[in-house]
Amino acid sequence: MVRARAPSFIIPITTLRIGNGNGDVKGLRLPLLSNKSWQFQLQFQQRNKVKKKRQNVTISYTNSSSGGDSASAALELEVNEIRESCKMWKWKGQYSINYLVSSSPNSHPNSPPLLLVHGFGASIPHWRRNIGTLAKSYTVYAIDLLGFGASDKPVGYSYTMEGWAQLILDFLDEVVKKPTVLIGNSVGSLACVIAASESNQTLVRGLVLLNCAGGMNNKAIVDDWRIKLLFPLLWFIDFLLKQRPIASAIFERVKQRETLRNILLSIYANKESVDETLVEIMREPANEEGALDAFVSIVTGPPGPNPVQLMPSISIPVLVLWGDEDPFTPLDGPVGKYFSSVPSKLSNVKLIVLDGVGHCPHDDRPELVHEKLLPWLAETFNF
Repeated sequence: MVRARAPSFIIPITTLRIGNGNGDVKGLRLPLLSNKSWQFQLQFQQRNKVKKKRQNVTISYTNSSSGGDSASAALELEVNEIRESCKMWKWKGQYSINYLVSSSPNSHPNSPPLLLVHGFGASIPHWRRNIGTLAKSYTVYAIDLLGFGASDKPVGYSYTMEGWAQLILDFLDEVVKKPTVLIGNSVGSLACVIAASESNQTLVRGLVLLNCAGGMNNKAIVDDWRIKLLFPLLWFIDFLLKQRPIASAIFERVKQRETLRNILLSIYANKESVDETLVEIMREPANEEGALDAFVSIVTGPPGPNPVQLMPSISIPVLVLWGDEDPFTPLDGPVGKYFSSVPSKLSNVKLIVLDGVGHCPHDDRPELVHEKLLPWLAETFNF
């Protein structure tokens, strides 16, 4: 179900009525991605301390996609509902790829579809605070990259940035079948850049990059003295991870709730966004078969193409949103500095720095991302 983010409270509910304008229907389950007007009433009893008897109290809430909502409002989807609404697509006839599609009757017929591509360790539910808002005006797709989320995690598979980029292109060609705006975060952004550089506008119509990564891992060849200092340590970590018992012990430690929470707190500027739901979104897929192999392959594998080398070949419209409190790809790092300079070199690129935002802007401060993203989409694609 779609719900507005608000403080939670517990009440003894005796009646739940949900209506869609045609009368109340008791026990009706709201469609996950419906953007039609709907309303609900919670009727419960509370004890009147003065009269010493119970009385009925009704709380009503109405949501309407036809008006009244701010364009930057962040609607949040329930994680279980997202998972129940996902579908599977067979990539290359052998790998099951998990994806979600959400649309609204109110979306403009000429608006391009959007494809959301998550970052390292994440999955479709990481977009739970964005899908509902974006689906008001667009057909929204979200995908679990191979090795993440509910997609296959084949043992022995060698993960590469180029492989993920090809997965995206094949998904656009076989499933979406329309020129699409790619929206990616972190390594998902880089996969989108690679896909756009290898495609033409028949598949990719625009790019939105949220704190784009410089490579699949920290071994990306970039001119950063901090990474150069760590290079011996990075190669030593690679050596350790290639020893199965050691890799298993490290991975078990990494996927512990407290470890994940601490990692997330270090990359989110808005600490309130790091809740138990987010921790479980990251943790649950890590317990699946093949997750360890994916982790080792990604961390020890080749970093892949550098976005600095690829961006000049891309002529489609590009929006770059960058959280200024990102410790992974900081603005003063080589990738951040490059993207800061790009708008003065490439007229198709627009950069917006988001103050007080970390590495995952769409989840850290979703309302701020929507405030910048939605007008750019409407203006760029003329509807």
